[in-house]
This record gives sequence, structure tokens and C-alpha cells, in this order.
Amino acid sequence: MYRVGAPIAALLLLPGLLKRMIRRGGFRNNFRQRFGGFSEADALTLGKGNWLWIRSISVGETLVALKLARALRTECPECQIAISVTTSTGYELAKREAAPGMFVFYNPVDTQTAVHRTLSLLRPRQLILIEGEVWPNLMVACRERQIPVTLANARLSKRSAGRFRKFKKWTGPFLQLLQWVGIPDEEDRQRWLSIGVPADRIVLTGSIKFDHEGSSGLHTETFRALLSPFHNPEAPLLIAGSTHEGEEEILARALSVWRLQHPALRIAIAPRHVERVPRLLPVLKSYGWTVQLRSELPAQNPWDILLLNTTGELRDWYAMATLVFVGKSLTTEGGQNPVEPALAGRAVVFGPHMENFEAVVGLLLNAEGALQVSSEMDLVESVNRLLHEPTRREAMGRSALRSLAAHQGAARRTAQHIRETMPAVVV
Repeated sequence: MYRVGAPIAALLLLPGLLKRMIRRGGFRNNFRQRFGGFSEADALTLGKGNWLWIRSISVGETLVALKLARALRTECPECQIAISVTTSTGYELAKREAAPGMFVFYNPVDTQTAVHRTLSLLRPRQLILIEGEVWPNLMVACRERQIPVTLANARLSKRSAGRFRKFKKWTGPFLQLLQWVGIPDEEDRQRWLSIGVPADRIVLTGSIKFDHEGSSGLHTETFRALLSPFHNPEAPLLIAGSTHEGEEEILARALSVWRLQHPALRIAIAPRHVERVPRLLPVLKSYGWTVQLRSELPAQNPWDILLLNTTGELRDWYAMATLVFVGKSLTTEGGQNPVEPALAGRAVVFGPHMENFEAVVGLLLNAEGALQVSSEMDLVESVNRLLHEPTRREAMGRSALRSLAAHQGAARRTAQHIRETMPAVVV
């Protein structure tokens, strides 16, 4: 049913997907890889075989994949590591951040032909899926070739678990094909059990996304230099990460209020979808603010709002923040991950809609390492108070770091378990 229905669904979805890919740019580069086609040079590289294949999706999952790849290099120096991604933004990040010798390519679409072409060339020693992507044709093809499949950093929200349970008759057999599942938190164990993963295949590793061993503040000094001479390092800087439709306007309006008591305050906004930046520029300027693009730093003139229109840098910008607002939490449901600003030791504020990150939100709120606001007005008042209270902000940052301490070393623990369970060779 899947093999018959998937191509039909793909054709129906294709116009929208192509439109999104064109809008994000860079989709033509290595486009054939999505169908198992590689250049002669890449085919020669991949023909070495016995790769560890880490399969991610977009920027967030790619950051996890890169952390895991670095840990695997330490645990298994002789291993060849390939990282695949779906989006062009994830691809650019992986190409930029991957260590020498790692191979980066686009995920094949989940058709039998594309999957078999890729597997025949790559001949992976093991396939490591990041977070929650289970693809039927890929899973079955790996079983046929006796390639173990692992699910690392296996985040499963209540909503996703409910969907899996609803279709357990269909999804359960594919989950049975997983060699093991690395879960971020003990709370996740029951959810994975409830959708059909055997208890002896669930391993508590901690969250790689929450693990900051050797991964934060790598470019902060470079960014600090880029902001000179029009931004005083002592002046307050609010960074809004992964914002969604409507939140940028809320921040533009709020800045008018905050500037009354904090005239030196500036805002850096990182939209979740960078392709929205051209539309945001005139909107933010309509409020009377001078807007600067990150890609055009260093600035030639003073600015009020910095638009971060580059990808993969947000964790290092957080290290420069006085205060952080986490997006997709005021105007839409779901929320974005508050972990990176918390790991930077910064006070974190988010709206009422953080449904996709209930576990970490509860952890941060219980430790008083974050503040949840209920509305635009509440955001304005709460940020105003925090800007007046440096001692409280610093205490929130310290509390957030302590609350996430249990996850430190998660990438290393996951890499160790992969090393212990991987087959010696694929014939």
C-alpha cells in the first residue's frame, strides 16, 4: 500500500515542495543525489564502502548529527562517516561544519529505486536515523541487506506518540526493525513502549541536542567583532530565535516600549524560515526601525534590529545575548527548542505555546531557569522587568545550565553504544 500510495502522494505534493525549495535556494546543487545519482568523483569516494550513515533532515537535526559525528570520530577514529540531509539549509550547514573526510549528501527520496541505488553505492556499516524519521522503503531495504538501523536522540512528543498508536498496526512492524532506540529522557521510555518498540531495545542516552560538550561559543568573538563599531558590548541585546509569522511585528512594537527605559537596547531576530527575510524587511522598517542584515555585517550605519539571515549560527549568537525570546510560542502552537539559549547560560523567555518541548520546558520552569509569558502585553512587561534585573537574569542562566547537566555527554554515550553494537563489516 505504501509503495503504491507514496508515489501518488509525492506527485500531489511536488508543486508545493518545488516552490519551497526554489524559495530557499540552492536546490539544484547535487539534485540527482535525491534519486540515488552521484557524480563520478563522489561515486569513487563512496565506493570505499563501510560508512556509518547518519541521516538527518533540516538544520536542527543536522546540528545533532554533527555533534554525534564528532563523538563517533573520537570513539571510532577508523570509521568513515557520511551525513545526509533533506533541506538545502541543512546541507549548507553540514558542508560548512563537517570535519575533513566526512561525506555530506542529500537524502534519497523513499522510493525503492533511489534507496537501492544509494545503499548499493554507500554500502553502510550502519544507518543512524536522527530523532524520529522512519522511512518504510529504506528500513526494509536495510533489513534485506542486513544493515542495522539505529534511532538516535529519539524525541517523541505526546502528539506524535498518539499518531503512532493510532496506526500501530501499520507502523509497529517498521519499529521492530530498529536495532535500538536512544531516548533523551526517562519520560520518553513509556511512549516508545506504547507504540511497539521492545523494552530491551530502548537505551537512555540523554539528549544530544542538550549536550554542549565542546560545541558552544565557537564563533562568538567573530560575531562580536562584526557588530562593532555600532553596538556597545555592554548595551543590552535581545535575541529572538526561530520566530514565526506575526512574532517579528510583536517584537517591533515591543521595542518602542522597551526603548523608553532602555534606549541602548537592540534586537536580533532569527526567523525560523530564512526565506521570509525579504518579506520581513519592509514590515520591520514600517515601524520606523533601521534594519541590518547579518549577511551585510559589518554595518555601515547604526541599526535597531538585526535580521539573522544566515543558518547554523544561532547557538553562537545566543552567547552574546542579554536575554533570549524563543519563537513559535506566541502566535502559533508547538514552540521551538529553548535548549541552546539555556546552554549559553542566558535568561530565556517564551510564550504559552511550547507543546513540542514539554519535557525541557518543565525542567527549565521548575528550576526557575526560564520564564513563560501568556501574551504580547505580558512579554513586554516581563522583558522590561528582566532588563532592569541583571542579578535575576544571571541566576536564571545558572539555573538553566544546572537543570540540563544530566544530558552532558549524551553524544559520547550514543557514540559508545553505536560502537559497541555495530557489525564488524558489511559484505
